[in-house]
Amino acid sequence: MRFTRFAFSLLTFAAILSAADPLVGTWKLNPAKSVFSKGNPPKEQTLTIMEHGTDIHVVVKGTTAEGTAINSSFMIPAKGGTGKIIESAYEGVVGKVINANERETTYSKGGKAVYHTHTTLLPGGKTLKVTAKGTNVAGKEVDGAVYYDKQ
Repeated sequence: MRFTRFAFSLLTFAAILSAADPLVGTWKLNPAKSVFSKGNPPKEQTLTIMEHGTDIHVVVKGTTAEGTAINSSFMIPAKGGTGKIIESAYEGVVGKVINANERETTYSKGGKAVYHTHTTLLPGGKTLKVTAKGTNVAGKEVDGAVYYDKQ
């Protein structure tokens, strides 16, 4: 009976560990890898992704290419859906889970989708690639990809 209980405990613990979101962590912008066909990538930026119950809390802090501060924070259901803006130039956020390593996020203002990102955790788990298109938080049109290194 003890062995059965012990085995069950190990399986439960393994299930909890495997359920952890692989995007959770602190990510720092790698400007040397970032490329844009329209607009400019941020000068510097830190992306912090945290699990908060059944939600993911995302905090973005940094500086635009023009030197303006970037401060954005929102909560979004871990399984995707409509999230809640905490601090941002955007008024709404909706997330979609593609798979464990890919997410799409759409930001809206005035009831219209204005910015879309596709986030991919690259093989090895140490680099995030975020492609972005639309009007960024600084109000500039952008189309490009930024890369973040896990801290």
